[in-house]
Amino acid sequence: MKPLRTLLDHLVDYAGLFPPAALSMPAAVANYACYRESPESYMLARFIVPVSRLDEFEACAPSPELWRLSVLSTGDVDADVRRISCARAHIDAIELKAANASQIESAMRDMPPGLTPYFEITDVALIPVIGAHGARAKIRTGGVAPDAFPEPGLLASFLESCSKSGTAFKATAGLHHALRGFHALTYSAGGPSGWMFGFLNVFLAAIFLRKGVDIAPLLLEQSPAAFAFGESGIAWRGCLASLDEIASARRDFAIAFGSCSFDEPVADLQRLHLL
Repeated sequence: MKPLRTLLDHLVDYAGLFPPAALSMPAAVANYACYRESPESYMLARFIVPVSRLDEFEACAPSPELWRLSVLSTGDVDADVRRISCARAHIDAIELKAANASQIESAMRDMPPGLTPYFEITDVALIPVIGAHGARAKIRTGGVAPDAFPEPGLLASFLESCSKSGTAFKATAGLHHALRGFHALTYSAGGPSGWMFGFLNVFLAAIFLRKGVDIAPLLLEQSPAAFAFGESGIAWRGCLASLDEIASARRDFAIAFGSCSFDEPVADLQRLHLL
């Protein structure tokens, strides 16, 4: 089904170094190398690594120059850019945190051409500022505790503001599953559980938002029967997104999500008989 394949194409940034997986560098690198050769490799996007661990990554990775990376800033953008400039891997994205407009403006003054910045924010009022600078927004969609997950209304507001201002976005954390559900938040026995957003919910919401659909119910949708995946597009409760609409949104709006697991999203899609 070409529309589904288009939706999933390069959707998952692999963040195996981060919780709850929190793998060692050799283990995360080995996993990513394996995923690059898997039948689902088309779903795989960048390897996520902190700038502060680039030396460690380059010592572990086979042929790092062939890998696409997104790096997490140390907070010192000037120093980060200098380190990135001599990296052996292909680094074309950097992820930073910003609490106000001045932090965004300061970081953008040091940003070289060819390096796409993603600003992680909690205040949706900053999204137009991010878009005005040609940067992209990032939202944290979960974590290892229930209070790390944003309220559905905040996530909807984030997507709506991104759409209105023409600002592309990525999400990070908490999107291991295809559809919204109640799941364990860590891999520890007896660990916390909570409601998690589904990556199909979030990225289809971004697509349907451009069609004027009320996305609040879609973000909360739990029923696989509410979706239909066909050759002409993807439908949710009678609303259809065409192949062209999906491709356009993925190309310049709904970019990717970071996940410490690649296996879980794949397994969930297989469980739903979508792979």
